[in-house]
Amino acid sequence: MSLTIWTIVLVLLCAFAIYVWRLKRFSEDDGNRDTGQAILDFARAFPNEAIRSLHMTADGNAVFVRLHDNKAGFMRNMGKHNVCMMLNPERITVEHLESGDGFVVTFLDAPKYSGAYRFKSAGEAAEVSLWLLGSYLEAAESESHQATEAASNSSPSPAT
Repeated sequence: MSLTIWTIVLVLLCAFAIYVWRLKRFSEDDGNRDTGQAILDFARAFPNEAIRSLHMTADGNAVFVRLHDNKAGFMRNMGKHNVCMMLNPERITVEHLESGDGFVVTFLDAPKYSGAYRFKSAGEAAEVSLWLLGSYLEAAESESHQATEAASNSSPSPAT
């Protein structure tokens, strides 16, 4: 074989090696665990919401966000981008895991994000589940408060 054929084969092998190296580098999960990037991504998706705190799952693929007005948000890593959504407390169900370090969430509006989420400790899982419970209770209270106001505004005033 001539020198030019060997050069072409060597260049093709180098290009393939670089391609495989880049694929491996992007698939590593170290980039998923950056809470600063999670804050920026969520703020980009919902610029009018102030983040109070957040907790990342143990595998780094999901983040639960607590907002300033006791609402809750959710982020899920989908490879090269994150999916961000506000949680409607009436459209999710939460069940605890036997291990205590997580829970199973069922999103009725987005079932493909439903699943078991484990945290680094049982305390983190409990705190996030309290956020979800708190946002559910607050939504129920505001709904009953609005119904009470509507009932009081619609009642006829006594004639004088």
